[in-house]
Amino acid sequence: MRYLTGIVCLALLIALGCAPAEQPGVVEEAAVGMEVAGQPVAADIEERLARYAPTEMTADLSGVPEEERAVLVELIKAGQIMDEIFLRQVWTGNPDLRTAALDAGGSLATFYEVNFGPWDRLAEMEPYIGAMPHPAGAGYYPIDMSKEELEAWVEEHPEEGEALKGLFAVVRREGDGLVAVPYSEAYREWLEPAAAHLRRAAELTSNDSLKTFLESRADAFFSDDYYQSDKDWMELDSPVEVTIGPYETYEDGLFGYKAAFEAFVTVDLPEESAALDRFKNELPWLERNLPIPDEHKNFDRGTESPMRVVDEIYVGGDSKAGVQTLAFNLPNDERVREEKGSKKVMLRNVLRAKYDKILVPIAERVLAADQVDSTSFDAFFAESLHHELSHGLGPGKITLDGRDTEVRLELKDLYSTLEEAKADVMGIYNILALIEKGEIPAELRDTLEATYVAGLFRSARFGVHEAHGRGVISQFNYLLEKGALEVDEEGRFRAVSENFAQGITDLLTDMLMLQATGDYEGTKLFLETYGRPSPSLLGAIDRLEDVPVDVRPIYTTAEELLAAS
Repeated sequence: MRYLTGIVCLALLIALGCAPAEQPGVVEEAAVGMEVAGQPVAADIEERLARYAPTEMTADLSGVPEEERAVLVELIKAGQIMDEIFLRQVWTGNPDLRTAALDAGGSLATFYEVNFGPWDRLAEMEPYIGAMPHPAGAGYYPIDMSKEELEAWVEEHPEEGEALKGLFAVVRREGDGLVAVPYSEAYREWLEPAAAHLRRAAELTSNDSLKTFLESRADAFFSDDYYQSDKDWMELDSPVEVTIGPYETYEDGLFGYKAAFEAFVTVDLPEESAALDRFKNELPWLERNLPIPDEHKNFDRGTESPMRVVDEIYVGGDSKAGVQTLAFNLPNDERVREEKGSKKVMLRNVLRAKYDKILVPIAERVLAADQVDSTSFDAFFAESLHHELSHGLGPGKITLDGRDTEVRLELKDLYSTLEEAKADVMGIYNILALIEKGEIPAELRDTLEATYVAGLFRSARFGVHEAHGRGVISQFNYLLEKGALEVDEEGRFRAVSENFAQGITDLLTDMLMLQATGDYEGTKLFLETYGRPSPSLLGAIDRLEDVPVDVRPIYTTAEELLAAS
């Protein structure tokens, strides 16, 4: 183990909290005998790492022409650079501490890489090295900056508000004030080589749509304008399916303004993708069918909405940290969504791994005896698909008091929590509607409810008190209140079929109206009312202790491609 020395070490120790009595989230006393950078390490690192099941990610490359495999190599290398940017977005002190953690080796080094920092993402970001609480603003803002400080500064300097709140700029101190530093400047050291890999891939590919996207995305790294490249990504039609850039705002727990860099390098599975095309035509009908007044529906979004089923080859940055993404719906830019809709990407090999290794064992422990065998991969896949479809439905741009705005901007730090929960619930609502319409086989209803309940437990284990966890717990408690779920005398959960559809409808209505009215205080009250785990729920989660919480991908296909290059 190598310790950091001199000024760097001193600054790092101050940041990590050398005086544990003054800091919440202190590592337990049992964590003696091992230190990193002079800070205690939790004694149970092996157990924490065991919550992630090592899983080889192999991909079906049969549909990828031989000459395109060199393209994949360049994209993997660009994706690896997203790790470096996101590491700094999590916390600006991460690079130095990572060096010490990697020098320590073993499970600690692996666990640090899984979490992208000294905070356990499956334990509500408690520190496992030292005592420093995770900064709410991550590495996007000065570590000691409060929400009130930024809001006061913007009130005094309204001309700076758009830049300071922008998706693609970090906030830094300059003298006694605050300044916005564009990503293109803050992360140029890594964006330059990442762009070079994208441009090299563009030279190598024979696919025009991929070439166009890669070139425009490389340009966007230096302009901080991702609009055109997002549109180019929507038109991507290639056996190589790549997503790279700043997208989600989950890491910004202060405001939810700042986008994190990530990458998905995948290959398209054309037959599976073609099978989903029929749902694209249903999106206008699904919007009209939402259980809210028409004045709050979003009829202006585009409906192109391509759908892809892919195998994951490599993931980098935000999407690699902690819990693994099984599907996604992008871009988030409302301008692009209104013009072209959004693309839904299903990660087949990740979905299968999570179903086999996690959801099935969960069902055996938490579902009522008569529903234990009532889950299916088809229902799990459908729920994941329609969760992603639901992100493109419902309120997006809204008008409040004559002012044009967006739900994201009005709900701020609560937006991601409510949006993810909304997508869960709307996904079920839409599947039930499509079954009734005859677009989905009626027999899927036989496994839908039990799979949904087991899936809620899968999500709840990511942290019942953290942001997304509160959205999951809210679904449990609301549906229990409505009689759509019940708990038997053994503490096992059952979906009550005769009340289930109405409970889902009521819950979705309430969530959508909070979004449509941009009601921050109402959303806060909703999550406070329903987002607290009950003893029965906590007891059921306790029975899952020996079931992995998530998978830890080993990118076998990526390693083989890199080795052969």
